[in-house]
Amino acid sequence: MRAAYASATKPDEPLAALTVGDLPEPSPPEGWVTVDVRASSLNHHELWSLRGVGLPADRLPMILGCDASGVDSDGNEVVVHPVIEDKEDPRGFSLLSERWPGTLAERVAVPAGNLVPKPAGISFLDAACLPTAWLTAYHMLTTRGRVDEADAVLVQGAGGGVATAAVILAGALGKRVYATSRDAAKRERIAELGATAVEPGARLPERVDVVIESVGAPTFEHSLKCSAPGARIVVCGATGGPFPKVDLRRVFMMQLEILGSAMGTADELTKLLDLCVAQGIRPVIDSTYGFSAVADAFARLNSGEVFGKVAVDHLH
Repeated sequence: MRAAYASATKPDEPLAALTVGDLPEPSPPEGWVTVDVRASSLNHHELWSLRGVGLPADRLPMILGCDASGVDSDGNEVVVHPVIEDKEDPRGFSLLSERWPGTLAERVAVPAGNLVPKPAGISFLDAACLPTAWLTAYHMLTTRGRVDEADAVLVQGAGGGVATAAVILAGALGKRVYATSRDAAKRERIAELGATAVEPGARLPERVDVVIESVGAPTFEHSLKCSAPGARIVVCGATGGPFPKVDLRRVFMMQLEILGSAMGTADELTKLLDLCVAQGIRPVIDSTYGFSAVADAFARLNSGEVFGKVAVDHLH
């Protein structure tokens, strides 16, 4: 079957480690099922894998991709939850494409419990954009950030998949949303999504109850200063650097919570899909590529110019 996979790892040239070609069909173990993939989407996780982060040489070749929607062996339209229980991983789980082949292929095998019904009102392409970035944002807001107790939310570094999802979801949940971006064009697009868009470090008109933080060192001091008493700063990444300066006096005086967050559960993915249907929410798709142009999709993701998700239509 055709697949996009890491045939090597190249820390400085990740795209050079990508191969598109034929690999064997999945051989699912007992309790796993095979899904015919109709659509998938890319995450920066794929670029890190091509660099060799979390993907040692002894697991190559590895089919890339965490996100997918498709049709299972019984003809059901499904969305794949990419988190696999993994007792060998310190996290207690791993993602598809880390230890088991991923979704950028004609077919993918997953545990039966990792399949969530796709609502009829959501397209395969839209559904395929939800399982990693959007689920991460949903988990950060609802489970970790307790956004139901909040009035205002700050999203740092909006433009990427998680941050863009957080802006839309927080707005759909009735919160006032502020979002930062260094890029003026992206700030305009963020404002179109309903947020008050500001430059990084700008003073907000109010302190917020939840901060969605994926940037790290360049923005973390601002996140602290913008936090209301008892606020939750929810961290899912550190794209700008993992070692910010933290004024612990502000943390304890304001009784702030700094919370790590990673992915979400299959039940949360179901709730996210239900919310999308109920609110008419759809993911922001930066661009869509046919599978025959999947290498171009990777180049687009690697460009740093993406706003939203890069999607892959497996039927073209």
